[in-house]
Amino acid sequence: MKNVIADSLKVTVARTLDQVVMAMTLRGVIYLGEQQAPYTEEYDGNDLVGASHLIAWKDEEPVGVLRLRWFADFAKVERAAVLERYRRDGVMRLLMQEALRYAARRGYRKVIGHAQLNRVKYWRTHGFRVREDRPHFFFSDYEYVEIERKLVPPANAITDATDPMVLIRPDGDWDRPGPFDRSLERLQNSAGKKKAEEAA
Repeated sequence: MKNVIADSLKVTVARTLDQVVMAMTLRGVIYLGEQQAPYTEEYDGNDLVGASHLIAWKDEEPVGVLRLRWFADFAKVERAAVLERYRRDGVMRLLMQEALRYAARRGYRKVIGHAQLNRVKYWRTHGFRVREDRPHFFFSDYEYVEIERKLVPPANAITDATDPMVLIRPDGDWDRPGPFDRSLERLQNSAGKKKAEEAA
């Protein structure tokens, strides 16, 4: 998954342990360092189970992150953070656009989040609305509301009818050949050799 809005800005899915650690380190700099959040609240036990981490890059430098957690009927956007010096570069907008596109491609029809009261206006710029039937709640010293955004999965959304070779490609990078596609090349080369040997 890659979306470029400027020559130097892109978003990718963290697919290696190194990249997940990178995402968690960026969050630590921002939440623990800037906001002085308690360690146990920032690293909440949800980073390695049913979650995807998106990393925003400016050139070769990781500058922002966003975590998506996957539930049966919805995805949840959370832990979005951008290094202070890049906050006016459109990084968060790109992260959010990619999160919504990625969730829709996975077939999700709804994304929810938790917004601090002073950030609701910002979330509305991404098409979210406050869930009016839900009460406000508090954690980490702030008051929050639940927000949601409806999604329309694209025609090529991942489903149980998706080509099995597409399903086993790296998550979020379904449109490009993956490691197992290369195994088909070996099979074709082997079949070609066998035919050549039989014809000789």
